[in-house]
Amino acid sequence: MQRKLAALVALPITAVLLGSCAEAVSDAYVIEDDPGTVEHVDGSEIGRVILADGAAERLRVQTSSVSREGRRLVVPQAAVFVDPDGVWWVYTNPEPDVYVRHEVAVEHQRDGLALLSSGPRPGADVVTVGVAELYGIEAEVGH
Repeated sequence: MQRKLAALVALPITAVLLGSCAEAVSDAYVIEDDPGTVEHVDGSEIGRVILADGAAERLRVQTSSVSREGRRLVVPQAAVFVDPDGVWWVYTNPEPDVYVRHEVAVEHQRDGLALLSSGPRPGADVVTVGVAELYGIEAEVGH
């Protein structure tokens, strides 16, 4: 009986102590070697992901160019992803270490390619490896 009473008394005290510690830890949490930052584009929900020096290499980011097949734009299937709202995107690479999400309309996919009715202009670079990491940085997952 005394053990049960001691446990009942100790439980609320432990919860209060752990709750106050969690707040102190989260306030002081700093990510070492943060791979990048996000600059929000005015008038848009989309941000520019700017990778720190050497981060693209650490993340093994690779790109490919948008091509055209008839009236359709063509990108590697690996470049295309869908967000939690069901919207399809690719990340463009307009300048070194800068990545911008670009909405696309996927008509269909075949043989490792995505055929788009709308998307970035032909010749634009799109990310094929590192897409999930860029989205995680933009969505501030883990921050």
